[in-house]
Amino acid sequence: MKKIRVLVVDDQNVVREGIVAILSFQPDIEVVGEAVDGIQALEIARRTKPDVILLDMVMPRQDGLTTIPILRTIIQEAKILVLTSFAESDRVYQAIKAGALGYMLKDTTRVQLLQSIRDVACGQASIHPSIAMKVINEFDHASPTAQTTQVLTRRELEALRLIARGLSNQEIAATLVVHERTIAKYVSNILNKLHVANRTQAALYAIREGIAVSVAG
Repeated sequence: MKKIRVLVVDDQNVVREGIVAILSFQPDIEVVGEAVDGIQALEIARRTKPDVILLDMVMPRQDGLTTIPILRTIIQEAKILVLTSFAESDRVYQAIKAGALGYMLKDTTRVQLLQSIRDVACGQASIHPSIAMKVINEFDHASPTAQTTQVLTRRELEALRLIARGLSNQEIAATLVVHERTIAKYVSNILNKLHVANRTQAALYAIREGIAVSVAG
């Protein structure tokens, strides 16, 4: 079994060491490095080439938000999972826009953290439930923009709404009663048409535009 290689980046020793201890007991996860700030994270990432980078947002010398796009440049295949104490929607948007695939809070449970690491390692978006609900509630009364509804087909809009709810391609295919390959094509079209890099960005776009709540037409 191929292990998920993880780099843990956090300036708080107790937090970082606690995370490393939790991960060390997982047979499918291997911690390949620890860093105390963004600059050290870049150095270790170049050397170890991790699959997942668990990244704090607030650190000395270089913070997480500054570090994310640089990491995306030097090791494109790595998946970035933000682990922070800050739940503000603006920070979420900024982190995801910069290239993070997941955003979790430090009060998350051990089970949630491990599942999130495994999800992002597989390329699946992972956002802390309380953050997702907060963002959805903020945009609950929004409606899709005319531009979005004109660019995407009706079926693509339906798929995007389900992506925003966290469903996998298989689950979306079952919901829309189509083949999973068709959903993969929808997802590819959605990313291209909305000019977003991944499912997480597409999900947040849908939430911001109100598509996660209802689909026009």
